[in-house]
Amino acid sequence: MPGQEGIEKLYNNCLGAKSQVAALVICAGVLFGEARSAEQISVIEAGRFSTASAGLALPDGWKPLTFKKIPQHTAYEVVVDGGIAVVKATSHASASGLINSVSVDPKEYPFMRWRWKIDHVLGNSDVHLKEGDDYPARLYVTFEYDPDKVGLARKLKYKAGKVIFGDIPIAALNYIWDTKSTVGTMVDNAYTDFAKMIVVESGSLKTGKWVEEERNVLEDYQLAFGGDPPKINGVAIMTDTDNTREEATAYYGDISFAKAKKSSADSAN
Repeated sequence: MPGQEGIEKLYNNCLGAKSQVAALVICAGVLFGEARSAEQISVIEAGRFSTASAGLALPDGWKPLTFKKIPQHTAYEVVVDGGIAVVKATSHASASGLINSVSVDPKEYPFMRWRWKIDHVLGNSDVHLKEGDDYPARLYVTFEYDPDKVGLARKLKYKAGKVIFGDIPIAALNYIWDTKSTVGTMVDNAYTDFAKMIVVESGSLKTGKWVEEERNVLEDYQLAFGGDPPKINGVAIMTDTDNTREEATAYYGDISFAKAKKSSADSAN
């Protein structure tokens, strides 16, 4: 909504209308538009799967995320579950994801929200081991490369990693559904310290149920890497079982970033 000076200016402009009715209509329309704009920018949609059409392999704006040395890819498809379109992932000793490019300032929009569901946890998943680096569901956030915020040693390591692995992020937060680790555990990825693993769900108690999540990405980044984060430049979902050679099925709902933490009243609705 406009401030006091803005309201007075708007009112004076409206007085220039040819009739009192026209002035009221103009003012009401502009004020309503201001309110709608403020409401719309309080949340940034990163993955609006609920508006996609069932049967699509790729929701609008999303593209495959594959890895050089992993030929077997996870299958993704938009399906309807509980009357709402979501993304279903099916992995058979495979690994790949879907990624969407975004531009989000985590200092302004620190809260990431999403919902997900899995059929079962993996038998041999282990967040500490390369051979256990598989999860029925993971959602990760990548950050843009800002040379001014990276030390020399890390710059060199990052450039060397790009030569070997291709286009890798300078930093990534992986939110995972693990098998046995304590919820809240944060450790380096088994392959690289450019990615941090954060256990959001663990065990089979909630399998088969939709679970809503909310994380403060700003605080998670500060705890994981230290300092303030650069802008978020990507969001990805992935279900992978290439290391454990198991099978997994997961479902992903809408993903968004918000300025404020979701209230308990909102959570109940």
